[in-house]
Amino acid sequence: MTNLVVSIRHPHRAAAADDARTAVSELYGRHWRGLVRLAVLVIDDRQTAEDIVQEAFSQLYRRWPLKDSDKALVYLRTSVLNASRSSLRRRKVSRLYTPPHQAPHDSAESTAVLNEERLEVQRALQSLPTRAREVLVLRYYLDLPFDEIAQILGISASTARATASRGLTALTKKLKEAR
Repeated sequence: MTNLVVSIRHPHRAAAADDARTAVSELYGRHWRGLVRLAVLVIDDRQTAEDIVQEAFSQLYRRWPLKDSDKALVYLRTSVLNASRSSLRRRKVSRLYTPPHQAPHDSAESTAVLNEERLEVQRALQSLPTRAREVLVLRYYLDLPFDEIAQILGISASTARATASRGLTALTKKLKEAR
């Protein structure tokens, strides 16, 4: 027994869906194997070829009815070839990709020492006067030029340079005391 879909509001949609189902199913039964062979010959991977052919039939079903239903097989072949080419391009790009070089990971001990040194620098930096701390952070953490630091802080460029020099001297002294 066949289920019949009837829509009172849109009878033409139900008929079109039934026509599409029938037509695409018939094409699927007759041409699926040949289209898979075509895709396999292009990309040399059966699983991907079957996926490509399935997607081509899905697209045909969504686009049904075509302007010229006699060209449905041409549409399918074109879709399969285009998708196979795209798959080959993606495969080629993924083979050419070399991940960026990653430096060898440091040992747990060296990471702990580095973290401790960073904490020492942060503590020493926090003990500096506010203006000196701001100048040093803007200069050495954000790598800003003295002219821009002066503009941000509302001071002259020469004051920014002098503050950075005095701040570095004080920071060095505090770090030496901590060790």
